[in-house]
Amino acid sequence: MRRFAGVRMRFGVVRFPGSCDEVDALLACRRFADAEILWHRERDLRGVGAVVLPGGFSYGDYLRVGAIARFSPVMEAVTEFARAGGPVLGICNGFQVLCEAGLLPGALLPNTGLRFLCRQVDVRVGNPDTVFTHACARAERLSLPVKHGAGRFYAPDYVLDQMEAGGQIALRYAEGHNPNGSARDAAGVTNEAGNVLGLMPHPEHATDPLTGSTDGGKLFASVEQVENEAPVLV
Repeated sequence: MRRFAGVRMRFGVVRFPGSCDEVDALLACRRFADAEILWHRERDLRGVGAVVLPGGFSYGDYLRVGAIARFSPVMEAVTEFARAGGPVLGICNGFQVLCEAGLLPGALLPNTGLRFLCRQVDVRVGNPDTVFTHACARAERLSLPVKHGAGRFYAPDYVLDQMEAGGQIALRYAEGHNPNGSARDAAGVTNEAGNVLGLMPHPEHATDPLTGSTDGGKLFASVEQVENEAPVLV
């Protein structure tokens, strides 16, 4: 990533019809950088340095979670941005959208308990060398909330083996904390380049001490940290 001298990092948070966590994601981003809302019908990302696809129920979760949002005009630009190395974070429904768009491997299936769940869980950092985990230590334990009905990550064993070898399982549920039956305890996975991360836990709900955990802030801070370490154009 490159930035211009004196230019502050800026997040773009996509708003789909049915998004319900975009405001919290926006506020979380603004704790660490500038941020603005991006409308799903626009293809212009307005020069943002990172994109966040928030949680919610895009397009009412019709057909399949994330299946319709994947065809939104904004996703054409997000796909282009991601393939050029731009940081993209998909939270919960955003994770589902990224899988549907082919930007992440695997799929999100209904929880093994076949019920919507909402609880606090612990995850461990499996790979601290991604754009979104740069501010974390390997095996660091983070406390984050989850709230979903279709959060069970699935991929064939040979794909999971490849992901394990490539460090693509960036976050794992701690022992006894896997709430949905995700394969290999995967809570968050990346693409091969490590610039696209999808996770089911909600880091945007864990950035204020009043929530009981500020661990989620490390994911947003990581992007700003990586950006500040990038070469500066003057």
